[in-house]
This record gives sequence, structure tokens and C-alpha cells, in this order.
Amino acid sequence: MEVQVVSRNGKPILKLDSLPATTTVQDVKAKIHSAKKGPYPGRQMLRLDVKGKALKDEDTLASTGFKSGSNLYLKDLGPQVGWSTVFLCEYAGPLLVYFWTYTRPWIFYGADAATKPYAPVVHIAAACWSIHYAKRLLETIFVHRFSHATMPLMNLFKNCSYYWGFAGYIAYHVNHPLYTAPCCSQVYGSAALFILFELGNLSIHLLFRDLRPEGSKVRQIPLPNSNPLTLLFNYVSCPNYTYEFYAWAAFTVMTQCLPAGLFAIAGLAQMSIWALGKHRQYKKEFPKYPKKSNCNHSISFINS
Repeated sequence: MEVQVVSRNGKPILKLDSLPATTTVQDVKAKIHSAKKGPYPGRQMLRLDVKGKALKDEDTLASTGFKSGSNLYLKDLGPQVGWSTVFLCEYAGPLLVYFWTYTRPWIFYGADAATKPYAPVVHIAAACWSIHYAKRLLETIFVHRFSHATMPLMNLFKNCSYYWGFAGYIAYHVNHPLYTAPCCSQVYGSAALFILFELGNLSIHLLFRDLRPEGSKVRQIPLPNSNPLTLLFNYVSCPNYTYEFYAWAAFTVMTQCLPAGLFAIAGLAQMSIWALGKHRQYKKEFPKYPKKSNCNHSISFINS
């Protein structure tokens, strides 16, 4: 096959001759980079049309419908950073920020703040916070299998600002010497629910991992397994988001802290967008994707 690589405005960049039909998009990107006609492969996007859909790295020229002699449009995605790097940074930051604030530094609370008594819920909240973000870090290292290797570099600063900023906002109020603790039954009941929802979130992530063999980009319909916490797949497309929101709602009730509630609501809004997008993608990719039974349009009950 003959491939003409052009820019978005149609300017010729590189001509590749005698490529087998089994050549993958990733192979074409590598050839562009080795010819010093484009950035490294992770920074490239190739399309059949100037405004068409990005081609997947694992697609072959034949499978995309490419015809010999046609154009492939190259777009430079700009500086990229690994997904794992972004996740590790955005999740490690809240741990550091929260526990620094947990010590009641004088710069926030005054010189004698650290000597004042802590309510039990303050320690429980710190434990729940550390469980959540330690779990996130361990999942990034040992569980998650990313379909894309990189994302735009600006996402690193955007994501870290969001997580680190909310961490400081919540920690300042929960660890304040003047913080008023809720009743014990509210604290311990909500803490128990928080742990349950964290286990549910972990169960969903483990199921997602098992659906994608290591080193592949295979996608399958997610269905419940023998773990009862995965039964939520019968009702929603993204139960990991459901459990995530429920966990932060429980944390909000446990601490009775307005900033924690704002964090839960902000997460709900963003995860709703992601969940709706993934639900549409599942329906498009899998004709036999099961219909969800609940019609509520909240993140907890997204249906077809």
C-alpha cells in the first residue's frame, strides 16, 4: 500500500511506499517519527479525514478501510504525559496535603493549635482519607490497565489542582480546632458505609482489570461476577463511579463538613458526564449490550 501522510491543511509530510495491508497505525506512526517528519508516536494522531475520528494504534490499514494512495492526516497532540504518572501525582498530593493539615500547622491555626484536643471523628476521617487515596495509588500501580498510554500534559496540572485544592479545603475545616463533631452513631455508621463503598469501588476495578488481558486493549461487556458487590452492573453502566460518589457522600455525613459535600457534588457532576459517555460507547460498540433497568438519570442509575 502507498500512504501519503499530510498535515491538517493538506500539506504533504511523508510518502510511504509498499506497506503491507497488515501494517498497523502504530507502525505508521513509528515510521513517521523515524523519518524525522513528526513527533514521537504517543504525540501523534492519525485520521482518514481531516475532521474524522482518530485511528486506534492497533488498527491495521486494511481494517480502517484505507485505500492505497490515499491520505492520512497527521495531528500533533502537543506535549504528553503518562496516565500512570498523572494518577500517581493527583492521588499522592491529597495524602500529603491532608496529613500536613492534620498536624494543625501554625501557619493555618496558630502556634498552640496542635496542643488542643482532637475529636475522635477527626482521626477517623484521616484514616478514611488515607484508605481512599492509598487504595487509588495501589490500584494505579497494580490494577489499572490503561487503553491509552498518554494524555495532554496540561491534564496533569488541571487534575492536581482539583484534587490537591479540595484536599486542602476539606482538611482545613475537618482538622480545625473549632470543628464541631457530629454524634457518635452518625460517625461510626457513616464510616462503616464508607468502607463498604470503597470495597465496592475496588471490586469493580478488579473486574475491569480481569476483562482486559495484560498488554492488550481488548474491550468486553462488563457483567457481574461472583462478588456480590459487582451486582450493581445489572443496574448501571459505571458502578465504580456510583460507589465513588456514595463513598464521598458517606464521608460528608460522617464529618458533617460542607467542603466535603461540595467535593462529592463536583465529583458527581464530572463522573455523570464520563458515565453517560461510556454508556453510549458500550451501546455503540456492543449491539447486545444489556439494557439497564432503572430510568433515573443520576450517576447511580444510568440506563439506556
